[in-house]
Amino acid sequence: MKHVLITGGSRGIGAAAVRAFCAAGYQVTFFYEKDRASAESICAKTGAVAVCCDVSDSEAVNASIRHLAPVDILINNAGIAHYGLISQISDAEWDRLFSVNVGGVYRCVKAVLPAMLQKQSGCILNLSSMWGQVGASCEVAYSASKGAVIAMTKALAKELGPSGIRVNCVCPGVILTDMTRCIGEDALSELAEETPLGRNGTPEDVAAALLYLAQADFITGQILPVNGGFVI
Repeated sequence: MKHVLITGGSRGIGAAAVRAFCAAGYQVTFFYEKDRASAESICAKTGAVAVCCDVSDSEAVNASIRHLAPVDILINNAGIAHYGLISQISDAEWDRLFSVNVGGVYRCVKAVLPAMLQKQSGCILNLSSMWGQVGASCEVAYSASKGAVIAMTKALAKELGPSGIRVNCVCPGVILTDMTRCIGEDALSELAEETPLGRNGTPEDVAAALLYLAQADFITGQILPVNGGFVI
């Protein structure tokens, strides 16, 4: 049974991924930072194991992964957003965004790599965003951080492919999670109307793409949009 580690697994896309991989027969561990009640609820329903870990903290990441069984599939889902003009973001907000969205990927990849290299196999799946592909006004910092995740994915795929490790990236569009609640119902309806498939996405849509890439043994270095055609 393959062991999957999902960061940011207590809600939204991460929670949907926990449910999908548990249902598919994987051994699942997930990181969460604050929402212990949700994490415990997901564990009770799925049989997954939850670990409290802030991916922006190198010591916490290394200690947490050191106590786990070797990770076969790493899903870097943990992330935060920032809405506002570039002139209004503080240095602290910018640094925190990159520490979680980019640094979290770096820290988790680095921590699981020794076991993957020893086995000469593994799968790393990174969560970016369609804004990492095309950019978004009033989300410059977020777009930049998610663009960095795309670049990391491509570079890691080239670096780790000879060792039998696949690295791919999923770029969600407008997904109905806590992160998009602040947009408002009217704006969400307008975004759905702009989407060729006529709706916004669900966490389960993204989880299905992650499950597909986890099982696609001859795919690496690819960026898979899950956006209903919003960005083509």
